This record gives sequence, C-alpha cells and structure tokens, in this order.
Amino acid sequence: MPKSKKGGGGSSRGNKQLSSRTRKQIDSLPEHAQHIYKKTHSNALEQYQSPEKRRGGKKQSAEEVAHKAAWAAVKKEYKKKGNEWVKKEEG
Repeated sequence: MPKSKKGGGGSSRGNKQLSSRTRKQIDSLPEHAQHIYKKTHSNALEQYQSPEKRRGGKKQSAEEVAHKAAWAAVKKEYKKKGNEWVKKEEG
C-alpha cells in the first residue's frame, strides 16, 4: 500500500503516543534529526504491533520498541556534543 506524502511526514498517531519528556528530547534535536526520529518511530509502531515481530515478544510494548528504533536511527547520523546534537562527520 503506497504511503501518502501529505502532511510533512510521519503519522500524527505516533506523535500523540510520545510522552512529554520524549517530546522535549526530540525538540532539542536538529530539524533533520527530528524528522528521522518521527518517521522511524511511526514506521516501527506499525511494524511491531504484533508481539511475534518483536525480539522481546510481549516483554516490550510496540511503543518501547519504536522508541528504541527511532533513537538508534538518529544516533546513526547524529552524536551529542555537550548539550547539543550534531551531524556525524562522514568518513
């Protein structure tokens, strides 16, 4: 099923499930890193709804798995330097 590009990316459903602490952390990220987090989180929520698709099975909720996947995606391209997130240098 093709995904629509309307609305600037990511489903609003995923954003509603984020805690205020997580939203504050995401807000401290550069705009591109925020996009990575939100898109990965939304996709992971859909992908891991079924416990059989999660490594830990029922031990972790789809929300927990999505959160971990989203942070892992951000950390592939960004690193924390002091109190701010900066894009990793290539090479």
